[in-house]
Amino acid sequence: MADVPLPRPQLIDPAAAGAAIAAAAPASVVELMATLRAAGHAAYVVGGSVRDVLLGRSVSDWDLATSARPELVATLLPEAAYENRFGTVGVRRADGVHEVTTFRRDHAYADHRRPHRVEFTTRLEADLARRDLTVNAIAWGGPGDADTTGIVDPEGGLVDLAAGRLRAVGDPVTRFEEDALRMVRTVRLAAQLEFGIEALTLAAISTHAPLAAHLSGERLAVELEKLLAAERPSIGLRLLGSTGLLAVILPELEAQRGLPQDKVPGEDLWDHTIRTVDAAPASRPVVRLAALLHDVGKPATFADGRFVGHDAVGAELATAILRRLRVPRETSARVVELVRWHMFGYEAGWSDAAVRRFIRKVGADTIDDLLALRAADDAGSGLDGRDPSLDELRRRIADQLAAEVALDRGALAIDGHDLIAELGLAPGPRLGRVLDELLERVVAEPSLNDRATLLLLAQSALADDGP
Repeated sequence: MADVPLPRPQLIDPAAAGAAIAAAAPASVVELMATLRAAGHAAYVVGGSVRDVLLGRSVSDWDLATSARPELVATLLPEAAYENRFGTVGVRRADGVHEVTTFRRDHAYADHRRPHRVEFTTRLEADLARRDLTVNAIAWGGPGDADTTGIVDPEGGLVDLAAGRLRAVGDPVTRFEEDALRMVRTVRLAAQLEFGIEALTLAAISTHAPLAAHLSGERLAVELEKLLAAERPSIGLRLLGSTGLLAVILPELEAQRGLPQDKVPGEDLWDHTIRTVDAAPASRPVVRLAALLHDVGKPATFADGRFVGHDAVGAELATAILRRLRVPRETSARVVELVRWHMFGYEAGWSDAAVRRFIRKVGADTIDDLLALRAADDAGSGLDGRDPSLDELRRRIADQLAAEVALDRGALAIDGHDLIAELGLAPGPRLGRVLDELLERVVAEPSLNDRATLLLLAQSALADDGP
């Protein structure tokens, strides 16, 4: 797949940057900084909030850094709670919880995940020097700071923002050996911001990708979720593949690279997956995740140019992957069902009963996502335009759902208690079989969903079934 040129932001001067942050900073953040400074401590806005304001992006979290020790921060700021041993205090305000972290130096990253020990410092520059990327190492001190712009940028983050470039702070090898998640985060930010990665930083990711094996599933899942929420996840997905990170964190998808597929000329199965993810709606994270995993079963089933049963095998592999990533059970179940059914076939000759059976098999709450996945899969296969048959199926499904036809036991006009009371059935498998048979009759002919009619049908079924 050809790379798409990435847009570049305009040159950012410190004065304009300081003014932009001052205009965007919530009153609660300014108040927290003022309280800390009135007590004689330095206080700055740091990290992603500064970066995103300067890029014109929305800001979800405003984090602060201070020279005050965490115990003191907790006493100075009402509704504050010391959150962890890394010096972070959470402060609740009407607009949410803000994290205030004491300036620190990190030490002893023995497991390539988190520092075993931190050392607090009174110098902001020392705190910025231990951060991951230069664009995340810009601080703003607010009006009245010694620097009238309010901007503190010892690592050159403004220059890198203007260049659309992600560059590690200091030695990239050191940064990534300290915390291997920084490699995945860099790739994720490349997708979110549509930035390039500086050559030495990219080379360090490629040579140190195996360190990602030390990362927990939960931390990887957070980064993957953010990557898939980008407008073009393909930017990050390609980087995962080319740097070797994919082989470490998602080896089942690495197996797609180089595997031929008769879709778009010159592209392999991994290219198809990337195209499908980009085509899936960003507003539906479950569909995006299912798009990433929808063909995960193909490498294991590849034979004679075909992938027989890859949907069933893919559902099993997706279950294992999502369990490894500690994805919440509800989300995992929805994704696995989409993978399981993504190869459904539809023909215009289907009866209304066949449409109802399809809805029942897949699940009414899954249908819309499944159709969105199929549309993305078609786009990922290089098909132009909308599939008329998919639009027709979508319309027919909508008609059946609007008619409120019975598609599960709960919608039947009788239930197990009625069968027990009226026909003397005992709780157990036989009762379940009768209810399933009644549901199948109603799916085939909705007019049968009447209490008296269903009791007669149940009585007949029991007579046929024997004692």
